Amino acid sequence: MDIINNFFAELSNFLWGNYGVANLVIGGGVFFLIYSKLTPFKYFKHAFEILLGKHDNPSDEGQISHFQALSTALSSTVGIGNIAGVAVAITLGGPGALFWMWISAIVGMATKFFTCSLGIMYRGYDSENVLQGGPMYVIEYGMGKKFKFLSYWFSIAGLVGCLSLLQVNQLTQILSDQIVRTSDINASFNLNLIIGLCVAILVSLVIFGGLSRIAEVASRIVPFMVIIYLSAGLFIVFSNLSHVPQIFSTIITSAFNGSSVAGGFAGTAIVISQGFRRAAFSNEAGMGTEVMAIGASKNNEPIKSGLVAMIGPMIDTLIVCTITGIVILLSNDWTSGNFSGVSLTQKSFSNHLGIVGDFVLIFSVITFTLSTMFGYSYYGCKCSSYLFGVKSKFYYRIFYVITLVVGSVLSLDLAVNIVDAMFALMAFPTMISALYLAPRIKIESEKYFRSIKGK
Repeated sequence: MDIINNFFAELSNFLWGNYGVANLVIGGGVFFLIYSKLTPFKYFKHAFEILLGKHDNPSDEGQISHFQALSTALSSTVGIGNIAGVAVAITLGGPGALFWMWISAIVGMATKFFTCSLGIMYRGYDSENVLQGGPMYVIEYGMGKKFKFLSYWFSIAGLVGCLSLLQVNQLTQILSDQIVRTSDINASFNLNLIIGLCVAILVSLVIFGGLSRIAEVASRIVPFMVIIYLSAGLFIVFSNLSHVPQIFSTIITSAFNGSSVAGGFAGTAIVISQGFRRAAFSNEAGMGTEVMAIGASKNNEPIKSGLVAMIGPMIDTLIVCTITGIVILLSNDWTSGNFSGVSLTQKSFSNHLGIVGDFVLIFSVITFTLSTMFGYSYYGCKCSSYLFGVKSKFYYRIFYVITLVVGSVLSLDLAVNIVDAMFALMAFPTMISALYLAPRIKIESEKYFRSIKGK
């Protein structure tokens, strides 16, 4: 197992570091910000109107509503990355990693505007003649057949990248820790495997119902779970409001001096890398996953979907991850080295809320991770059906469920390294296609924004 972990760790470090995935994702996002002249950011009110169905056209092609599409996307982005991912970033990169998560989110909003607009502009039909969206279709129909190898590249990486290894791993960790603490069960008893089997059965009941069931479940639980988690987090923040300015000062200072990890440039590089990696896992901007969800929305106007998609990173990273980060930094446990991942976040919440904090975290982890598993299964099925035809989705779901059991007994390091490496591989074709086709979105957006002025 150490050999496999070392392989994925080296691959992840190579892709995110030496090979410049971070540069591609962040640099591409900065380009989109400048290239769009920040125009999409002026239409947030309009984006929320679209989200709530004010501008829907019942005759538009697609499978689900804008709200269901964003809920499905948020069901995967608002997840364990907001709880465990932030903790991992702070543990490995110090408080400054949170600053770089913010930067990644802002440029990620511009990235999602372009990538998700393209997801509607270039859709294709699967082997059963059902309209589909995703980076693989954007590449094939937007860039042309000669670039189709990038479609295969994305889809193959997505088969593994969209497995919920980290989600089930962290869900298993928090549940087994709680059971051991509150019962007479011996810690050596293989709780992880039993929990993994239970999770696999529960997830199966939803994902074998297809996109409609996933979207229905996601649209019901995502808003509820975000409200519960944020309410607890905001209560802690406002209860310790006098300490918050110092925390923000520490975050900004640490973002540039790397003093929490290592001195000088090496320390700063680690901080930036961890911030970008965890933000990529959290809001998935430039990874291509949300394009697959937004691409299924009932809509024939690309810019509408791009505007709705921009809401994702704002909710996911600028709000949810920030609250998590502040709660963790209000506690000194992040410096002790005794806690990691979801355990660190749970300890931070329980320090302030006692047993209530434990239950809020357990509830949040359960709902966040399950909703992410639902969304990821859909993404993986899309990749499978593109590669092997729609009938392969059934077999992929079986494979997906089996990996939930496997993920429950993996080490945290291995789960993180696999996800990091696969997300990096998914980012290459997604960002390349978005940069290549950006002029077409700019033309379309200028036309759309002119058409709604004064309305």
